[in-house]
Amino acid sequence: MNEIAEIRGVTPDQYQVAKLQALITEMVRCCEDRRIYEHDRFGLPWAEARCLALFLGERYLTVKTLAEKMDVAKSRITKIIDHLEEKGMVKRLPDPGDARVTLIGLTQKGSEKMNEIGEFHREIHGRVLYRINPDERHEMLSQLEKLRNAMESVKATLR
Repeated sequence: MNEIAEIRGVTPDQYQVAKLQALITEMVRCCEDRRIYEHDRFGLPWAEARCLALFLGERYLTVKTLAEKMDVAKSRITKIIDHLEEKGMVKRLPDPGDARVTLIGLTQKGSEKMNEIGEFHREIHGRVLYRINPDERHEMLSQLEKLRNAMESVKATLR
């Protein structure tokens, strides 16, 4: 790596920063391509599919909770919920403990779609993982966790 950096006239650190940036950009592009494929396969925009995924292990969520988890405005969540409700995937229910709050829950159709998308994600991630030598997987996952932690740490300084 030092030889490559010297040939290009940059320091090893500069080379590594550029390489990290390029790799992350390529991985994000792969994820975006998968989102386009998912939209075509499941007939849902990415925001709606992501909203459904938030119900995993949850019976009901509020608009406020969904907005926080998706990091969008409550007005944007309301539109997403409206579209999912039109498709018969979610239902709105009054909160028995607080009349000011509306609970959002999955319908049977929404639950089935969430499970279908989840199964697709498990399958596609398995296909990626199985392309990596079994002896190298543990180390790769460990390094990805370190990368994620470093990214989260830097993100916290940006606020």
